[in-house]
Amino acid sequence: MSREMKTRRSLIAGLGAAVAASAAGARPASAQTQAAAFRPARHQQDSWLDSVPGTHRIFIDAATPNGAGEAFLYANNLYTANKAAYSINESDLAMVICLRHFATIFGYNDAIWAKYGKAFSDMTQFTDPKTKQAPSTNLYNSTTYGMSLPNLGNTIDAQRARGTRFAICDAATHFIATQLAGPGAATADAIYKDLVANIIPNSRMVSAGVVAVTRSQEYGYSLLYAG
Repeated sequence: MSREMKTRRSLIAGLGAAVAASAAGARPASAQTQAAAFRPARHQQDSWLDSVPGTHRIFIDAATPNGAGEAFLYANNLYTANKAAYSINESDLAMVICLRHFATIFGYNDAIWAKYGKAFSDMTQFTDPKTKQAPSTNLYNSTTYGMSLPNLGNTIDAQRARGTRFAICDAATHFIATQLAGPGAATADAIYKDLVANIIPNSRMVSAGVVAVTRSQEYGYSLLYAG
């Protein structure tokens, strides 16, 4: 009897271990199946991300004045390195630079900087490195500053000519418009419309820069953060 009970207990213990092992192995398989089946939703507002031609997708996120300059520099470096090391043409890189938060001001052209350069400088503490005063033009589109700015002379127009697209934060643009409005000034709505009408070439407004950053990754873009 004693031997029979021991045998029976061993059999039950062995079956229990087998069931536990089977259950443990099933959970990861189920989780993997669910992960593999996930597909992000698509929205018409983001469809432009699929229309940028290229065999490599790159999204550079800039949120500060220095970051904006670094983004233009990084774009140049990516074009140059891909050409030198991989013989990849500039037209084969789907390059997007997102200007959001305090980098948003560099998504506006010189006409806007002539009007609001002083306010932009006060808002972000960005000054002309030569004069130490508020700029009256978009300095990241100037070829005369060289090493004194983070873009090291790599201008907005130079990157645009290579095919770079720019995403400008609409949420930040609304915020900036409210800061520029006030007694004796135009309304926030009028200023907002003025800002949107004067964004840099090859750019588009996006609902919020942070949304564009996350959506870009859902569309297969590699993310590079600048400053």
